[in-house]
Amino acid sequence: MTSEIHIDTRQELIEACKKGDRAAQKRLYNEYADAMYNVCYRMLQDHEDAQDVLQMAFIKVFKNLDKFKYESTPGAWIKRIVVNNCINHFRKNKIQVEELQDYDAPVDEDIDISDDLISVQAIKNAVANLSEGYRSVVTLYLFEGYDHAEIAEVLGITVNTSKTQYHRAKKKLRELLNDYKMAC
Repeated sequence: MTSEIHIDTRQELIEACKKGDRAAQKRLYNEYADAMYNVCYRMLQDHEDAQDVLQMAFIKVFKNLDKFKYESTPGAWIKRIVVNNCINHFRKNKIQVEELQDYDAPVDEDIDISDDLISVQAIKNAVANLSEGYRSVVTLYLFEGYDHAEIAEVLGITVNTSKTQYHRAKKKLRELLNDYKMAC
């Protein structure tokens, strides 16, 4: 079913998608696919995995559009599905996050990585070189805006483990970026 009607708002677009309008579905996909692919790639660090996870996420989006209640923006809702699919990919492939039992050391949330300017590409490379567990926590916290309680919930770890992983990942990032600066 394809319509020739003019769609002015995101709500009209979503409603047309819910009715099975293929043109509207294509438009919704085209509006969000690039940004959502970037989310997948930042988390997974593999183009093929990112493409696969993105496609599976959009299948879920279209299957579950009737559950979208406009309590957030369509982009935020789709992003949540994409991130959850990335996390499911981690779980399916048994990406390990170092679990710490009864670790109560304070975590410094305000560690400055560097006072010097570092290229965006150097930062991307450093994040890509983190272990998968560190990278997943850093990506969720810094890039996707999840708090530690949300990260703990979606990764199946404790809040303290999320904070510790984040702290250790930032320390490792600092080391990688310092190595980069020394090489320049």
